[in-house]
Amino acid sequence: MTPEMILTNARILTMNPADHHAEAIAIGQGRILAIGHRREIEDLAVPGTEVVDCGGATVLPGFFESHLHLVLGGAELAHLQLTHVDGAEPLARAFRDFAARHPDHPLLMAQGGHYTMLDHPMTRHDLDAIIADRPIAIGAHDHHTVWANTAALKAAGILEGAAMPHGHEVVMGADGLATGELREFEAFAPVIALGGEARLNLGIATGEEPSPWPDAAAQAIDRAKVANGLAHAARHGITSMVNMDGNRYTLDLLRGLQAEGGLIARVRVPFHFKPHMDLSALDRAETMTRDFDDDWLSSGFVKMFMDGVIDSGTAFRLDDYPGRPGYHSEPLFPGPRFNEIAAEADRRGLQIAVHAIGDGAVRTTIDGYEAAQRANGRRDSRHRIEHIEMIDRADIPRLGALGITASLQPPHAPGAMDFAMFPTFDAIGRNRWADAYLCRTLAEAGAPLAFASDWPVTDISVLRGIQAALTRPVYEGAEDQRVPLMQVLHAYTAGGAWAAHRDQVTGMLRPGLAADIVVLSGDIEATPPEAVADLTVALTICGGRVTYRKGGQCS
Repeated sequence: MTPEMILTNARILTMNPADHHAEAIAIGQGRILAIGHRREIEDLAVPGTEVVDCGGATVLPGFFESHLHLVLGGAELAHLQLTHVDGAEPLARAFRDFAARHPDHPLLMAQGGHYTMLDHPMTRHDLDAIIADRPIAIGAHDHHTVWANTAALKAAGILEGAAMPHGHEVVMGADGLATGELREFEAFAPVIALGGEARLNLGIATGEEPSPWPDAAAQAIDRAKVANGLAHAARHGITSMVNMDGNRYTLDLLRGLQAEGGLIARVRVPFHFKPHMDLSALDRAETMTRDFDDDWLSSGFVKMFMDGVIDSGTAFRLDDYPGRPGYHSEPLFPGPRFNEIAAEADRRGLQIAVHAIGDGAVRTTIDGYEAAQRANGRRDSRHRIEHIEMIDRADIPRLGALGITASLQPPHAPGAMDFAMFPTFDAIGRNRWADAYLCRTLAEAGAPLAFASDWPVTDISVLRGIQAALTRPVYEGAEDQRVPLMQVLHAYTAGGAWAAHRDQVTGMLRPGLAADIVVLSGDIEATPPEAVADLTVALTICGGRVTYRKGGQCS
């Protein structure tokens, strides 16, 4: 087979334990054909082979983004972005400028708000003071809270409250009306629907399918938003991703892009199992697994939420929240119920990924995975826990012992990237700082690591995420949780592929695997940790196809 492209004069980090480094790589027909010394690989070139001089820059397996929300992120690229906006006046200016640019938007939706962006808890009255005659809303950076103005609450039909499933809440005021704070997905879904994005939020809000099924025109609108998300990911070197919410409609949108030649990354999509569902709902997960199972688009796993987030007090803890005696929140799935679901999903050969942030949620999840092993025997399940922002010390060795992947997001650690240490660390409590946002400790205890951004919760930039993992602060009274560069790169490539059962397809650079490659603008090994984010992605290749090329580079 003749090479279509050769990347040479490179510092190639293969992530292959049998052959760590190389100077050049040849690809063709979507696969890696050969990798090795520069001269031997360049000699494979024939007329028509594109030879790319990488100028001594780092070449890696394409980044494997282990936890993001592709559909939501693609849609939110068109929303108002409030990261680093603080205070009433800057917030008002941002919203009024956005409103002027979008006079016809039925909902002015912003993202990236944080819980202390005002000097008091935000209410609808604060937002009414900015814009009162049009629906406006702000999504918290963690995507677990939305604040809406009176017009939005009224238009959504929830100003006077609404019955919600366990764990989801329209917060009510002393006046008998909603305060404007909406906690968790089903509480704010009616507001999101005002902007025409209800279909895209079903995968995370309810796990159900749109009804009626969207017509061709509606699907085309939604596919365009997904395509925007894929292009955004490609600019950051991402060639594979695990979409951590979903339903069949999500898969159908992606298959439509695949048919058009627009699926420019490999995507896994789960079945979202919600607390109201019974075990027969896993039939749908099995159907999705059967119907979507190729190297580009697959399902094969179940996503669940065990709790919420620390800042809003919805993360389930073993101890009480500081200043709230007797309150530690509750799991969305009580232990015996989760044990039953985990055992049945595992029996069916499905992987399980559980959002668990509080240490109570983490323990409940570990207990469930252990129950599944007792019921079914140990298999190559690669069950995962997403986030693990608090963990009891007794549970740390259980991850490795049970083969549970720690799916972590380096940008989430307060102080590491865009999230401030407070108020999160106030909500954790100083006596528990040493148990929060562990990474190196989990790895040293044997837990496999997979890294991600959780985009659009944080910036999708893998390079910023790498820097966050390398330079995160050491919290008072806690151990240093920074991990070495090669371990970080592994968690963003081969580790992610393994955790997603995609290691037979991608994650390393070796002959026979997919030609999923990222070329950086410089040598990451020679770059100081605090300057890694200054590097850029020069070239992204997925399945042998160039999905992003920065102008003037890699030519």
